[in-house]
Amino acid sequence: MADTISPENAGDLQSQIEEIEALSSIYGDEWCVIDEASRIFCIKISSDLEEPKLTACLQIILPPDYPSAAPPIYQINAAWLRGLERMTLANSLEDLYVEHAGESILFLWVEKIREFLIEKSQITETVEQPEKVKMTTEEEVDDDEDTPDLTTLRLNTENAHLFMDHANDEEVPPIKHGTTITDRRSTFQPHLAPVVTPRQVKVVLDKLYENKKIASATHNIYAYRIYCEDKQSFLQDCEDDGETAAGGRLLHLLQILDVRNVMVVVSRWYGGILLGPDRFKHINNCARNILVQEGYTSSADETAKSGGKIKKTRNKKTK
Repeated sequence: MADTISPENAGDLQSQIEEIEALSSIYGDEWCVIDEASRIFCIKISSDLEEPKLTACLQIILPPDYPSAAPPIYQINAAWLRGLERMTLANSLEDLYVEHAGESILFLWVEKIREFLIEKSQITETVEQPEKVKMTTEEEVDDDEDTPDLTTLRLNTENAHLFMDHANDEEVPPIKHGTTITDRRSTFQPHLAPVVTPRQVKVVLDKLYENKKIASATHNIYAYRIYCEDKQSFLQDCEDDGETAAGGRLLHLLQILDVRNVMVVVSRWYGGILLGPDRFKHINNCARNILVQEGYTSSADETAKSGGKIKKTRNKKTK
């Protein structure tokens, strides 16, 4: 890479190298190099190092003219971070950059995010915040390479009331964990739970994130479908968690299989090698395998015998 650096960016490259060495020394295993040649990195940030209650993954790309003339390009991946909270945190990072323009900023950003997580975890200990959801009908998807999605996320808070329909604490639905798929050091694992309300979706997600391994996943993609008998319609939604278009594809699979009253979460631990469209194949294969395993749809053999048509089976009842 040094051969392609212009003389005016040589100083920036040296500053980046020194900053990365310092961050790696400070944060140890929390710091991850995704693609050094392209200057892509990520760091896992926790509210508490010994017993993390909230975690987030900061993914960054360092432009050639950072830090002298440009800020890092970044995205914060955290399934619980939405709406006004995401905007507030983004504004605080931008304020820090403006205040320290021309200087190395990553350490300050990481500690600002950690400070935000600590404050958020303290609040949620006493007051449970309903998670906002975005209703989805059909999502257009593409086959972009899986470099981190560093575009600004859309904010949608119009359906926040859905999580308030059942204000009382609910028992966690039974959660099943499926078999992992590993490809080029990336690992995928599905999780499944029966759900009949959006409130239960949040309960399941909260329970999954209590598992340190799941909480540390690069992406936790999920989708759910709930059948509303009174309206004879489906309540459904999905979340990419930084893996662009994966949530929409997962929801589309649930629609094709005509499953109901169930949510599927697929955790992906990124292994440092780009998988391209294969990542979508692994995510959907994981999801289909656990749906078949738990009796929410027909097996692959039954599907083949029916000439490719899905043989519908009665879904398990939710307790």
